[in-house]
Amino acid sequence: MSSEVEETLKRIQSHRGVKGVLIVSADGVPIRSNLDDDETQTYAALLSQLATKARNVVRVLDDQDELAFFRIRSNKHEIMVAPDPEYLLIVVQENVK
Repeated sequence: MSSEVEETLKRIQSHRGVKGVLIVSADGVPIRSNLDDDETQTYAALLSQLATKARNVVRVLDDQDELAFFRIRSNKHEIMVAPDPEYLLIVVQENVK
């Protein structure tokens, strides 16, 4: 990976509460992660499926629009996903109270 990508990932990981940062292919294959293997596989598989469904919802609602970003918040975590045609950038952050 280029040094710019490495620097960006380090910057994201340094934010308070960030538990993990993943880069996943459009097919759900993990490319890079700082989480353990089990968590990486789980997040990659589930969120790539969700991203595909979210893209389809946006297209059905307006065929001229496209999904740019989505966020899921639970009691424990906040998951932010930035989809790209080839990759997903996923950030898992612990809710700070």
